[in-house]
Amino acid sequence: MSEAVRKLPVTIMRGGTSKGVYILESDLPADRNEWDPLLLRLMGSPDQKQIDGLGGSKSVTSKAAIIRKSERPDADVDYTFAQVSVDKPIVSYKGNCGNISSGVGPFAIEKGLVEAKEGETPVRIYNTNTDKIIIADVKTHNGEVQYGGDFRIAGVPGTSAPVRLKFVNPAGTIGRGLLPTGNASDILEVPGFGPVEVSIVDAANPLVFVRASALGLSGKELPEELDADQKKLDLLETVRGLAAVRLGLIEDYTRSAWETPGIPKMTFVAEAAGYTASDGRHYEAEDIDLLSRMMSMQKTHPSYAMTGAMCTAAAAVVPGSVVNQVLSPDTDTQFIRIGHPGGVLECGVDYRDNGEVPEIDDTFGFRTANLLMDGTAMIR
Repeated sequence: MSEAVRKLPVTIMRGGTSKGVYILESDLPADRNEWDPLLLRLMGSPDQKQIDGLGGSKSVTSKAAIIRKSERPDADVDYTFAQVSVDKPIVSYKGNCGNISSGVGPFAIEKGLVEAKEGETPVRIYNTNTDKIIIADVKTHNGEVQYGGDFRIAGVPGTSAPVRLKFVNPAGTIGRGLLPTGNASDILEVPGFGPVEVSIVDAANPLVFVRASALGLSGKELPEELDADQKKLDLLETVRGLAAVRLGLIEDYTRSAWETPGIPKMTFVAEAAGYTASDGRHYEAEDIDLLSRMMSMQKTHPSYAMTGAMCTAAAAVVPGSVVNQVLSPDTDTQFIRIGHPGGVLECGVDYRDNGEVPEIDDTFGFRTANLLMDGTAMIR
């Protein structure tokens, strides 16, 4: 009997500091119940090495973007993000990935969903995960995407053309506003540890922020150091799980890694201080505005999620939030510099000060993207 094989057209792109498989929704089964097993097989999950699939054995290289032409008047394309777990049979559609978002505009132009303009082409992206609009400004020339350029982002070797991402009205992706609990900060009672102050902020993606010092951390940790400390990983996941319970996403915090592995995203921050990045480069305190480390699928993010940067920028202007507490009062909120394991990420926020809770008009930052492969995957 011959083996059943599904031939799936796919494009592999680097988006920001992540890498993923970009797929036209029309090439996937009409029945969405068939998506998860197909994506798991495509990426080679669950397997720590993802040796029999296209995944790269890390959460930042096990992602998928599913795209179609939009019927919305305010968007050119609809984009669904899928986080495919490396070591679990789980595909999560909760939340978005800002890095992968930076490849959506170029992909849409490559596939003829958006007509390229001379110089720069704005692509209006509707993210189905968060019910939000993202505008990507993509460099184009002679009808083609321009990937080459002199713009550099931390965590990616070399230089490329910049992709400007603006997240329009980013607050409230889970439908409960910028501050889902109604508070700039909350106290979580962590079993076996004690009370911990956190800020749960929802812009582009919901994040739970905590001071590094509150968990016995410095904010200077590198991924290999933190990932080798299982007790600290467990503590971070416990805090994240308790925040997920506070948000009503789950009932049992010990089930967070299975029931809501992607959101809220765990982030710990500290005041600006000199530190050494993963590539050995040293940054002085004056080079950054704060130290921050994010977790991704229960491991340390090697750099920083773009949606995480957008939420960090929004949290920066919330009086009394954990992020606001570690920033200098004279921080330029149009140019916030986040010191992360891969280097420095710049982002900004446009907002209106309406008292205790600001109204976020948009958050923005710059990424790069690169087309790596366009072809056919064999799904057995």
